[in-house]
Amino acid sequence: MHPQYPAHWEADVVLSDGGTAHVRPIRPDDADMLRSFYSRLSAESIYFRYFGPRPRLTDKDVVWFTNVDYDNRVALIATIGTEMVAVVRYDRVQPRDHAEVAFLVEDAHQGRGVAAVLMEHLRAAARERGIKTFIADVLPGNHRMTGLFRQAGYTAQSQFEDGVVRMTLDLSSTETALEVRLAREHRAEARSIARLLTPESVAVIGASREPGGIGQTVLRNLLAADFTGPVYPVHRHVRAVAGVRAHRSVSAIDGEVDLAVLAVPAEGVLELVEECAEKGVKGLVVVSSGFGETGPEGRARQEELVRIARAYGIRVVGPNCLGIANTDPAVRLNATLAATLPGRGRVGFFSQSGALGTALLQRVAQRGMGISTFVSAGNRADVSGNDLLQYWEEDPATDVILLYLESIGNPRKFTRLARRISRSKPIVVVKSRGVPGGHRAPVLALPDTALSSLFAQAGVIRVDDLVQLFDVAQLLAHQPLPAGPRVGVVGNSDALTLLAEEACAGAGLQPSAPVNLGARAGAAEFAEALRSVLPEVDAAVAIYMPPIPGDCREVAEALLEVARESGKPVLATFQGALGMPADLRVTDGPGDDSPQRGSIPSYPAPEEAVRALAHVVRYAQWRRQPPGTVPSVEGIDTAAAREIVAAALAGEGVAGEGADGEGAVGEEREIDATALLACYGIQVWPAHVAADAEEAVAAAERIGWPVVVKSADPEDARRAGTVRIGLTEPAGVRQAYADLAALLGPGTPLAVQRMAPQPSVPTVVGVTQDRYFGGVVTFGLGEVTARLLGDQAYRLAPLTAEDAAGLVRSVRAAPLLFGEYGYQAVAVEALEDLLVRVGLLADALPEVARMDLDQVLAGATGVAVLGARAVLRPVTALRPDVGPRRLS
Repeated sequence: MHPQYPAHWEADVVLSDGGTAHVRPIRPDDADMLRSFYSRLSAESIYFRYFGPRPRLTDKDVVWFTNVDYDNRVALIATIGTEMVAVVRYDRVQPRDHAEVAFLVEDAHQGRGVAAVLMEHLRAAARERGIKTFIADVLPGNHRMTGLFRQAGYTAQSQFEDGVVRMTLDLSSTETALEVRLAREHRAEARSIARLLTPESVAVIGASREPGGIGQTVLRNLLAADFTGPVYPVHRHVRAVAGVRAHRSVSAIDGEVDLAVLAVPAEGVLELVEECAEKGVKGLVVVSSGFGETGPEGRARQEELVRIARAYGIRVVGPNCLGIANTDPAVRLNATLAATLPGRGRVGFFSQSGALGTALLQRVAQRGMGISTFVSAGNRADVSGNDLLQYWEEDPATDVILLYLESIGNPRKFTRLARRISRSKPIVVVKSRGVPGGHRAPVLALPDTALSSLFAQAGVIRVDDLVQLFDVAQLLAHQPLPAGPRVGVVGNSDALTLLAEEACAGAGLQPSAPVNLGARAGAAEFAEALRSVLPEVDAAVAIYMPPIPGDCREVAEALLEVARESGKPVLATFQGALGMPADLRVTDGPGDDSPQRGSIPSYPAPEEAVRALAHVVRYAQWRRQPPGTVPSVEGIDTAAAREIVAAALAGEGVAGEGADGEGAVGEEREIDATALLACYGIQVWPAHVAADAEEAVAAAERIGWPVVVKSADPEDARRAGTVRIGLTEPAGVRQAYADLAALLGPGTPLAVQRMAPQPSVPTVVGVTQDRYFGGVVTFGLGEVTARLLGDQAYRLAPLTAEDAAGLVRSVRAAPLLFGEYGYQAVAVEALEDLLVRVGLLADALPEVARMDLDQVLAGATGVAVLGARAVLRPVTALRPDVGPRRLS
């Protein structure tokens, strides 16, 4: 039987030009594919690979190259469609952790980044097999190969001898190599979306004459938007649709087709995808339903759709989607089912819901806002929000990113991208709590409150509903960021200015005394008041609600002028208007009514304006903070920690293991985490279990007074009255032991522990290992009330110093740690150091499925960890963000 290779060695990948390919190990049945591949190579490519002419492969060569053991000899190939386009291989040599490596890329596909992505995957496979060094002998003229090694980001050395350059590559992970990989991923995914959104030609397959039909609707919308390239209706039985000549098939179209919109019954889609692939179509928008949202049969059809498309280098939007749009005057693409498309603007908009997309676009248009590009992903079978983030980061036409998410395909990648992009472009998200059946979405182990915390950590502005989404977007798109929370309120209605002031205070902003100008105030009064207020605040809300509606242009012009002079954000409740009223817009000039930077957004009520401003103030505050780096701390021994975890999972005796010490290999195991935490410089105070009162007294004498007596069961720590503190003599210990034994029942183990310095504030620190997010650190206060209210905060591991500081301060009960409400201030720095160390553990040891440090007493001089338990679980799958680039 032929040896099998790990399933994760196969992957769909995006190439540097935005196309896709499939990477997998070579198999014996690839012999004919290898011969065909070799026959298309140029003499120069063969010469560089074999250092001489080799016009053909012998049968013996083919058998040798296609039969590998996936250990000492590994070969990976890249395929596009049914053809092999590249192969990379290693052969183990002495010493055993070294291997010789060689590449071959078909000439027609050189320069597309195929070799670079194969290098990433071969390196990952080699590391799994214990190989630490690659060696390659390269001819001096083979600049592509030498460049590949030098640009990979790993430590490379070269030596010239006998006319050959011997290159040696250390496969150890480096920060540079990670940066190179992520930069390549970013460029490739951004280009793949650019190819979708900037096509030079579009085919609409399924565009019939039937009024109201899906295909005809898309076609008419394309024509109405005045798409700048040719549009090709495709229908087997009609000669023309909407006055445009129709073609019987995609292959019958004379010119090239960049983008195809499929609006046919689901049963016919797969055949059309293959036809589009043969035509050279670069992107598909599948508006058809009948896929993952319909059940198992539809899901299987959806997976096959993606498999075929990716195999031929095609990205897919949908299925079951609304479509895509680009308002760039050079493109003018409306390949959607929405007849109403907003004008040109600075906002990129991604919606997973197809049905909701039409209503959303209408709302944007009604507000007078514009968009740069729009994508409705539907079932999100291929193109996702993460892909669009990569594109919009580079897009100079997009300043603000809006996301309506029903699921997150690769959550850890999302937070990584968002954390970087939010530094330059705000991301505003509405995340529904349910997940539609058609989505390829992971089931997250974290509560929705944790998701909000992780969004905040990444600088993402999460809002509650779609109204807030657009409220915040129009402020971000048209006004500068506020420098702080101070807000001035100017208006001509006493009631409305007071409501604005109260809303500011309730939202955590700092309102100054509102300025009420009276009902008859005009442009001069508003200008003077706003000029006097703005120097003392960071933002201003102007309220103009005249008792008798009339010509408001002069007031609008005054507001615009003062706002422009100040350079500070100004927003308004302007005659109850919603969005970007024409009078409050700054435009490029005559004939252009698209709102530009400097336009003042208007909200129907001042409370809505303040709510949007509060979101933006918090975002601006996050952005002013330094990005931070994971600090280097002393006392870390990850290798020792891994040995403890491995021993525990193997069922071997581990110090501090649970009382029964049982558990088969592969099962979850709960252990005392004392030894594990010690590897990260965290000391857990020992608790001495006592069988009776006299043993308790003896333990107290050994560890020193004062002591506490408590239940040894960690669950009891969450109950009030299960601890007796401040015991200073034997009689007190005996009485405490008797009281707790009576309270908790016979047989409940009791323990004696040295008493932590008082006063102190009890806190709880934990780790949750989510398969998709990875390690997440939790923090909350240990008081019963805080536990009942679920007052916990979350951060993705590893933690920067800024993350740890934010984690401590983000729980609602945090003021108790800083000396408020009669509590003594605690050593917050020690608490933050503890959180950083726990974060390093959570990131390095994915086998730690859960861990609770309960309780952690924070005192004036430090912290004391009184108990810690961990649940270990074998890691059966890599996180989606770990390893070489791949499409999830």
